[in-house]
Amino acid sequence: MIIVDTSVWIEYFKGNEHYRDVLPKYLKEKHVVAISAVFGELLQGVKNKREHEIIIGFWESLPKINEEELFIEAGKLFHEFKFYNSGVGLIDTYLLAAALKHDYALWSLDKKLNKAIDIIENKQIS
Repeated sequence: MIIVDTSVWIEYFKGNEHYRDVLPKYLKEKHVVAISAVFGELLQGVKNKREHEIIIGFWESLPKINEEELFIEAGKLFHEFKFYNSGVGLIDTYLLAAALKHDYALWSLDKKLNKAIDIIENKQIS
């Protein structure tokens, strides 16, 4: 399963060709899960009722994960990996915690978040 970060959804909604080609394949194959923090961020940026309805439509149709305690796990993860002054915030760490807890992939265009993913993966390998 894949957690799709806000940055990828935005490119998809903007009509970026790569994401308009790739994301629907994952959606059709039911490989994408919805995370409340991502859809909350998407809803923050809606400009009209149509955009709102599209985002809510995806939210309602996608499978959800158990997000209980994830903010606590995110706080622990943030502290453990010392993400202070790294540009990785609580929402990013929340997505990392969700991916780790459920053993899912995290697809993001955020360079700082992707660097945090690398840091965690390298520590787990050693």
